Amino acid sequence: MAYVYLTTAELAERIKYDARTIRERLKDSVLLEGIHYIRPFGGRKILYLWEPIERDMKLYSAEESLGVPMARGGVCHG
Repeated sequence: MAYVYLTTAELAERIKYDARTIRERLKDSVLLEGIHYIRPFGGRKILYLWEPIERDMKLYSAEESLGVPMARGGVCHG
C-alpha cells in the first residue's frame, strides 16, 4: 500500500488543527508511532501517514455520534 506522507504543518492544514496542538496533545496519545507516524531512518523528523489518520478519525467520529443502540446492532438517530 502506498501511503501519503505529511509533515506536521501539512497534517495541521488538512485536519484544521494547529501544528502545536498536534505536537503537544495528539502525538503519542491519539496519534501513535508506527501506526499514525514514523521517524524515517530513526531520525528526529516525523512524517505522518494520512490513510491511518483519516481512517481513525472517521472510526472514532462514528463511535461518538449520538444515537440509541438497537437490538440487532443498528443505531436509531432520533
